[in-house]
Amino acid sequence: MEAAARVEADAGESAAIFGAIDLVLLVVTVGIAGWLLMKKLRPTPPPSINYDVQVVSSMYQSTPSSETSFVQKLRTSGRSLVVFYGSQTGTAEEFASRLAKEGGRFSLKGMLADPEECSMEELSQLKDIPNSLALFCLATYGEGDPTDNAQEFFEWLQNGDADLSGLNYAVFGLGNKTYEHYNEMGKFVDKRLEDLGATRVFELGMGDDDANIEDDFITWKDRLWPAVCEFFGIEASGEEESMRQYKLTEHADIAPEKVYKGEVARLNSLVTQRPPFDSKNPFMAPILEKRELYTGGDRSCLHIELGITDSKIRYDAGDHVAVYPENDKALVERIGQLLEVDLDTVITLTNVDSDSSKKTPFPCPCSYRTALSFYVDITSNPRTHVLKEISEFTSDPEEKAKLKQMASTTAEGKQEYQEWVIKENRSIVHILEDLKSCKPPLDYLLELLPRLQCRYYSISSSPKAHAERIHVTAAIVQYKTPTGRTVNGVATSWLGRLSLNDKIPIFVRRSAFRLPTRPQTPVVMIGPGTGIAPFRGFLQERAFCLEQGKLIGETILYFGCRKRDEDFLYQEELTEFVNKGVLKLHTAFSREKEHKVYVTHLMEQHKEDLWRILGKENGHLYVCGDARNMARDVHNLVVDLVAEGGGMNKDAANAYVKKMEAQKRYSADVWS
Repeated sequence: MEAAARVEADAGESAAIFGAIDLVLLVVTVGIAGWLLMKKLRPTPPPSINYDVQVVSSMYQSTPSSETSFVQKLRTSGRSLVVFYGSQTGTAEEFASRLAKEGGRFSLKGMLADPEECSMEELSQLKDIPNSLALFCLATYGEGDPTDNAQEFFEWLQNGDADLSGLNYAVFGLGNKTYEHYNEMGKFVDKRLEDLGATRVFELGMGDDDANIEDDFITWKDRLWPAVCEFFGIEASGEEESMRQYKLTEHADIAPEKVYKGEVARLNSLVTQRPPFDSKNPFMAPILEKRELYTGGDRSCLHIELGITDSKIRYDAGDHVAVYPENDKALVERIGQLLEVDLDTVITLTNVDSDSSKKTPFPCPCSYRTALSFYVDITSNPRTHVLKEISEFTSDPEEKAKLKQMASTTAEGKQEYQEWVIKENRSIVHILEDLKSCKPPLDYLLELLPRLQCRYYSISSSPKAHAERIHVTAAIVQYKTPTGRTVNGVATSWLGRLSLNDKIPIFVRRSAFRLPTRPQTPVVMIGPGTGIAPFRGFLQERAFCLEQGKLIGETILYFGCRKRDEDFLYQEELTEFVNKGVLKLHTAFSREKEHKVYVTHLMEQHKEDLWRILGKENGHLYVCGDARNMARDVHNLVVDLVAEGGGMNKDAANAYVKKMEAQKRYSADVWS
């Protein structure tokens, strides 16, 4: 019975075990069959990629496209000269264009090139093109920085170690001696190219915009070409010829929606707005507030508040807002009258060089009126090459000779240009008025004149206090010239004519002009006149910190103007900041006493206190305003107070101030 019972039990256990195995096998079989079916139905995935290797490879072995390969363009068009430009206001681009054009006289067919649109690592391949030459016209921007379109090229040169042996080059730098880092970009590129093995064909040229940058350029250019001829063993092929860069097309019948009306890039972008907003796609900001800040005298300074609600534009105190202005309608009409042109004719100017990346000089098609209003500069002093070109369309022999003389490189010609154009401050409008037989085709004039540039203003507000608005403080520019004409600033006079709710195209440019991260850090601010603008934002920021219960460091402002009862900007606000314990204010009124008093005179009296803040407490110093005089005087005074307070000699004091600048403890937002 025990045996029978054991056999019966074993049989029952075996039956249970086999049942479980069968179930598992069934599930597995069904699962495999289902997986195979799904695999068959799914598309085949791409082969696996070693992403680490792929990314590194693409960074260092990228193949330039036909759009970015300037070497390919040179080869296919039979050229050997490429002229690169780093330009913020258009002057460097204009000089580069003139060099590219003149190269043809020396059997060097030239091409203008924007480094931002080129694969600059191709410089190492330029040696494969016979008699090849790379010229660089590079402006220095801000505190020794490259222009926006040369930033990537600068970083590539700075961080790379390309072999540029066989590259022939020359550099012309554009700068301003009122700034400390004069022509820093030109100097850097000239030396760095040589360090990387390139051959300097001609010495570095440096133009000073505070003096006569046109004369500096012409003097350098006229010495450049003989050196180039000697280097390559070539000769000039003949007299310089006037060559059009663009051909004109007039549109008799074109749909209005296809015509540009002042847009920077995308057609209808000023009406159909799409973020993000930048220099190529400005935001149409409404004027929400506009008031006069001066309380006396015959001058004017405006406080303007621009709405940025729903724009996704963000800014910080110390940033700049750029405004695209419109030329005075009366001046535009005057050009139309003088040249007897229907300004409402719609035109397109097309580059005759099909390989050029710049197909039109400005957005086309547009009317003559739009081009004169939004795209070209009609108020600055024309450069000598413009005078030379328009002389060909001057019928009176004396007037023609006058233009040719001023366009020449003779001492007499340079002197006459300096007197008649620069000192007497003639614009193209004035020249056409005074030389009545000068009648250049308007389309050619549009080709010759530089582009109208946006104007930058230091933002005079903080997003902590005004997140939906950008404040601007703008002094209206107006003065009489020696010829008795009244000249109005392009942007400020335009802003003065606008009304509430009018919209203007803007974008924000980031700045390194920043308050210290720690609100407890003491700061000294020097901002006479409209130089107070960014400091108003700084004060709003510190007041916000105080309201949040945070401790703030000493906040000192040196402000100067002519008279307390005329141009003391934001007097009530500054008084309120003082009363709240945010601000310690020092004011200098230069016209109230027999002897003029400026902010530097007050700083001279406070040297010990300033050394305590800057030298012992590691405070920050900020300067905003005139670069030519005020900022330079402040800099010299700071060196003196560092020498005296720190017991240093002049060299050590200068080194200390430079270290402050490197540490961002000494910042300047200045203009000339």
